[in-house]
Amino acid sequence: QVQLVESGGGLVQAGGSLRLSCAASGRTFSIYVMGWFRQAPGKEREFVAAITWSGRSTYYADSAKGRFTISRDNAKNMVYLQMNSLKPEDTAVYYCAGAPAGTWPRLRRVEYDWWGQGTQVTVSS
Repeated sequence: QVQLVESGGGLVQAGGSLRLSCAASGRTFSIYVMGWFRQAPGKEREFVAAITWSGRSTYYADSAKGRFTISRDNAKNMVYLQMNSLKPEDTAVYYCAGAPAGTWPRLRRVEYDWWGQGTQVTVSS
C-alpha cells in the first residue's frame, strides 16, 4: 500500500507563492506517476500537474503552465508543487495522488490509485 500526506497549504496574497509537499510512504516502488489535483467549492476535482517517478516527464494543465512547477526528490520520497503568481481562482483543496505503471500522461482522477487527504490553499485578492 502507498500512503500520501500533503502539507504546505495556507493563506497567501494574490501574486504570491506557495510550495506544497507530498510525502510518500509504504510501497513507493509501486509508484509510476505522481500528480497534483485541486478542488474548489462547488467544482469538480481537476488535474493540475503530473510527473513520472523517474522525473523524465512532466505535464501541466493550461491553468498551471508557466506558473506552477512539479518536482520530486526520490531519495526523500517527496513530490513538490511550487506555485507562483497565485490568483484567487487557485483557491482550492490541493491533493497529491499516485498511480501505478501504465500509460502516460495521466490526467484523469480515475487513473490514480492513491490519494492524500488534501491541503487547503487560499489566495486573497
